[in-house]
Amino acid sequence: FASRLFLGVGKTTLIQKATQALKSTGVPIDGFYTEEVREGGRRTGFDVVTLSGKRGPLSRVRYVSDSSASRRECRVGQYVVDVASFEQLVLPLLRHVNLGSDAERKICVIDEIGKMELFSQPFIQAVRQTLTSSGTVILGTIPIPKGKPLDLVEEIRSRKDVKVFNVS
Repeated sequence: FASRLFLGVGKTTLIQKATQALKSTGVPIDGFYTEEVREGGRRTGFDVVTLSGKRGPLSRVRYVSDSSASRRECRVGQYVVDVASFEQLVLPLLRHVNLGSDAERKICVIDEIGKMELFSQPFIQAVRQTLTSSGTVILGTIPIPKGKPLDLVEEIRSRKDVKVFNVS
């Protein structure tokens, strides 16, 4: 796991380069990364991109309104998280990784396990299942601790079989 220190330090670039290097060795690898979406030089959200090339929205900027719908939205700051889109892209690939035999070594890329992604309970369950699969190595990113701890992130950070690298 690479730990996120600041936005824009190159976590996703690092994940992408590691993924390319691993693919070139023929190791079975699957997963996803998150990518900024920019319009007119401003970040307007994030997309989920699977290693097979599928893409969909993770979040988009939406400023707070007084509507009752905004109270039901999953929000991180100015971003509204599209949980349904996220789950539609990510859950099938995590389930597929978890279906393989433990004898077959494989790598699962999860960039990232953060506040936006943790709005999905099925994602949390799938990550936990992937962590317990002895045939799977996870290359992932988690945020540094600040503010209220994120249960799954702290659970991952405290595992004896996890190595955390700080990227700055």
